[in-house]
Amino acid sequence: MTAFTLPDFAPFRLLKSLPTANIAKFIRFTEPKLPFPIRKKAAEQLLNYLFREQLQDDEFYFLEGQELGLEVRDLGIQVAFTCQNEKLIVLPAQQPDAWIRGDTTDFIKMASQEVDPDTLFFQRRLVIEGNTELSLAIKNLMDGVDWSEMPALFQRSIQLVQRVVN
Repeated sequence: MTAFTLPDFAPFRLLKSLPTANIAKFIRFTEPKLPFPIRKKAAEQLLNYLFREQLQDDEFYFLEGQELGLEVRDLGIQVAFTCQNEKLIVLPAQQPDAWIRGDTTDFIKMASQEVDPDTLFFQRRLVIEGNTELSLAIKNLMDGVDWSEMPALFQRSIQLVQRVVN
């Protein structure tokens, strides 16, 4: 398999050169201005690609008919997810059955397996509210994902974001 590298586009160079606070401001400014259908389509394609194996194995069964909210507090991003017909669906976060809340750096540390979600929870940096059974089911599913088997582009994106936020 050929390694994929990000193109040397000006937006990537600009993001790498901005201090973390400016990137957060940029995201907080642009994210609400993007129409929800565009964010929804991009997020669904990415999630369904990344978790295609878990979806095929019906590991998201517990999410059918329920909504899980995800809030990235420092960026002001709130979104909800559900599962229908073995596909993850992105919804506006209106009244999900459960919430998982945290800051960007904590979610990145979890995705890079730098820190365990339980550690963040006990340090009160990761908050679970509402239907805790649903939240714990998704946490346990994420714990079982072998992130090293994720596509190279995903891993490189995580590494890039780590460099930017650290």
